[in-house]
Amino acid sequence: MNSYLEQNGQVYCFYEGDPVLGRGSFKVTHPGQFACPDALAVLDASRLQPQLPEEPLRSALAEGRLTLVNRSRTGWERAVEPPKSGKKRVNILAIGDVGSTLLTGLKLLGDDVIESIGICDLSEQITARWEFEMGQISLPGNYDAFPEVETVSPEELFDCDVMVFVASKGIPPVGSGIRDVRMAQFESNAAIVKHYAKMARKKLFRGLWAAVSDPVDLLAKTAYLESNRDENGVWDGRGLLPEQIQGFGLGVMNARAAYYAKRDARFASFLTDGRSFGPHGTGLWIANSMSRYDDALSRELTELTLTANLRMRELGFKPYVAPALSSGALSLLLLLRGEWHCSSVFLDGVFMGCRNRLTPAGTETELYERIPDALFAHLEDAVKQLKEYV
Repeated sequence: MNSYLEQNGQVYCFYEGDPVLGRGSFKVTHPGQFACPDALAVLDASRLQPQLPEEPLRSALAEGRLTLVNRSRTGWERAVEPPKSGKKRVNILAIGDVGSTLLTGLKLLGDDVIESIGICDLSEQITARWEFEMGQISLPGNYDAFPEVETVSPEELFDCDVMVFVASKGIPPVGSGIRDVRMAQFESNAAIVKHYAKMARKKLFRGLWAAVSDPVDLLAKTAYLESNRDENGVWDGRGLLPEQIQGFGLGVMNARAAYYAKRDARFASFLTDGRSFGPHGTGLWIANSMSRYDDALSRELTELTLTANLRMRELGFKPYVAPALSSGALSLLLLLRGEWHCSSVFLDGVFMGCRNRLTPAGTETELYERIPDALFAHLEDAVKQLKEYV
């Protein structure tokens, strides 16, 4: 039997996994996940071979109190520390179009889980403007109904529970002709991520790094890798744990699929039984239904979802409002509330988009009774593509 530790009402089971590309820790929801903790199969009960654990692991699993911890990872001890309770401090890096829209959403909707919000930008004029704007949003008589917003310096950026990374070198202008805008941003945005990942390492950051800038999933992995390398670029594992990082790009893809499903009866099943998987861009796959999966319909709905941003550009506008709210503010708030949401978590060596939630036992990915073979093949292709980039 694996060694384990009982602490603060949780049971932590230890295994020896890959110290770099293995998951750090996660909530166990099926006994078969012990055998393949890092594989895509953890999402599919039909692909797992049950290995009934002994007590007290069996009871902890049934009660949702079991966490699997990769003890080969440097810093694994942090996985058994009790999570911070209460409202969270959120800091946002870069207050441009996306950052300011995301900020507005968190300000108006986040009082139940957010204590205060810090904003940081290269332009002090921009942060002064948005501190002034946000400070004038209130209800008559109930002047503490929304989280307070204040400016923070780059040195204070990681003095928080959640750091939302929205920084970007620049988005290709409307009419540029670039089809995959997200990938066009990767090289320049990766350099920015590297700089701040080193800052997070130096500050011994213990909160959540929420990657919102494009390409979300690749930049999430960049933050993970770069924070764990020393000044000579050698891996030492002393930076961010993989579960400290999530990519927030899938929320808007899920919402775009729902938009089309509401307008075409052929896709209506998505609204009750559909799911979105993979990255925020190439590799994304929309399943029209998990119980009545149709590969042709799913392919069509996926293409509509992938090109929705191009439709907005054809109208002459940058597509940032829906991403800032559906992928950003709304998904972040669902995460902080411990509710199901769409984001990318570390799985099979990449940050893979799926439905998940944060629990006292760690990140829980949604478990399906059976993922159809055709759909599972698409998920494997997405992982393969992500591995080719970084």
